[in-house]
Amino acid sequence: MRQPESVAAASSAQAGWPVPEIPGVLSADQVIATGRAIAASQQRDGSIGWPDGHVDAWNHVECAMALSVCGLRDEARRAYDWLAGSQQADGSWPLQAVGGGPADDPTTESNHAAYCAVGVWHELLVSGDDQFAARMWPVVRAALDFAVGLQTPRGEIIWRRHADGSPDSYALLTGSSSMYQSLRCGIALAGRLADPQPDWELAAAQLGHAVACHPEAFADKSRFSMDWYYPVLGGVVRGTAAESLLKAGWDTFVVPRLGVRCVSDEPWVTGAETCELAITLDALGQQDRALELFDLIQFLRADDGSYWTGWQFVTGKHFPHEHSSYTAAAVVLAADVLADTCGGAGTSSPAAGIFRESGIFRDADAGPSVWQPSDASVCGCASADAVGGALQDS
Repeated sequence: MRQPESVAAASSAQAGWPVPEIPGVLSADQVIATGRAIAASQQRDGSIGWPDGHVDAWNHVECAMALSVCGLRDEARRAYDWLAGSQQADGSWPLQAVGGGPADDPTTESNHAAYCAVGVWHELLVSGDDQFAARMWPVVRAALDFAVGLQTPRGEIIWRRHADGSPDSYALLTGSSSMYQSLRCGIALAGRLADPQPDWELAAAQLGHAVACHPEAFADKSRFSMDWYYPVLGGVVRGTAAESLLKAGWDTFVVPRLGVRCVSDEPWVTGAETCELAITLDALGQQDRALELFDLIQFLRADDGSYWTGWQFVTGKHFPHEHSSYTAAAVVLAADVLADTCGGAGTSSPAAGIFRESGIFRDADAGPSVWQPSDASVCGCASADAVGGALQDS
């Protein structure tokens, strides 16, 4: 049975900094209660899954980051221990089925693997624990090597490997944008541990260029709002180029007085996407708009601090009918970011700026428009046909 917010807050571990608080929107006690709701879904082995019980490494890491922000250090470290203990020899993580067994899908995803670098760097920023970072370094190094091993000559990273080790035939824009941030965090961690990884630096530059300048490199998932804002959230596109990109999709994906659609063609707003867009806006210095979105989505909050995944605004019902740990985690991380810039100095974790790092492509340097297919001859990159042929030969 979940605890009410007052009990959860009273029993919380104390962080070494003020827990994030957004005056008039979300109190510190409420943030801690949300952290406790995430912890309540953690399994004995340390894994944190979806509402149906299956686990993927990306959402697991996001939940671990939220636990750290809330000062739930033991729970966060158990989550990282699960990462270290369940990583496969090639650096990837298998999708874990309900109950902890192997999933029916044996493929492994590059973005799921790479995100552990963001989590470990985040935990190091929060705790300052270099011993933890050193212990997790082999895990991060293997994970990012796995992801980089799926990079094409043009720069995008194929989204998964099949069970037989062969790469799939296409890349995803959201995943590649996220992997850009993962590589940047991995590079920062490598510098902290005096183990430089120049191959990652080259991979990040090539990946950033593909995301910013070659939308034709990615499968068409444009109905998903994440494909709209993730090039900005991941740190690739910033400045006026980012502002133009967000303006172009705003009316398609943002529902006034409700939040952000998951997909453009369904009347469904979701808490996670809304919070991620708020974090994206904060990275561009648009704190007022970010705070407005964050405030809007609080109608999804349950009495125990957990969050409904979304709201179907035609039927007027929660959809799906579930509370999800990843939605709660997105709320906590957004609260941390916004407390750092909107709610008053000193009320955020030491890792609150992790999404605010500047990208390498901005304004005039961004090359062709980031949402229109570019001519490969403009920058001399491999054409889509050439890259496709190389993949078939691999």
